[in-house]
Amino acid sequence: MTEKNYSVKEALIFSQRVAQLSKALWKSIEKDWQQWIKPFDLNINEHHILWIAYHLNGASISDVAKFGVMHVSTAFNFSKKLEERGLLQFSKKESDKRNTYIQLTEQGEAILLELMESYQPDKNAVFSGAMPLKELYGKFPDIIEIMAIIRNIYGDDFMEIFEKSFTNIESGFVEEDGKIRKKEPAAKELV
Repeated sequence: MTEKNYSVKEALIFSQRVAQLSKALWKSIEKDWQQWIKPFDLNINEHHILWIAYHLNGASISDVAKFGVMHVSTAFNFSKKLEERGLLQFSKKESDKRNTYIQLTEQGEAILLELMESYQPDKNAVFSGAMPLKELYGKFPDIIEIMAIIRNIYGDDFMEIFEKSFTNIESGFVEEDGKIRKKEPAAKELV
């Protein structure tokens, strides 16, 4: 039997510290997120599904559940509601009849892009709470320890998709007049 390099008391304090901080942080995030998406008649799960569908470009319902940290039935049911609104379409792949895939419709992509454009940092409590750290250190917190914990819980695939969405924003979007906009496709040169 391997010897523990921690005490039960130390483990309890750590677990409860993370639980209490996570609950407080989530409450603030949830409020900000709901306020941001409310004008678009979306709930958090629906917005998250649109976000995942956009960044995975043809995700299976299983992928949506995994990367959206939700039960498969939740991912399916909210995706169905989005399909009924014309924001998603369902499909099967010829090579994979068992899984159901979702794809954003033009209307779904338009709403997601409009949401990104409507983002207002000054109305986000977590962003505002991090500003003193940015002012002090010249950058936002990396949150590297939290990312390491999440990687150890959900795995490398989860973190790859997590990072992919931010890489997509970094490379595929620009900021103009304080708004986030999708880059226009480069015009093809006529020869």
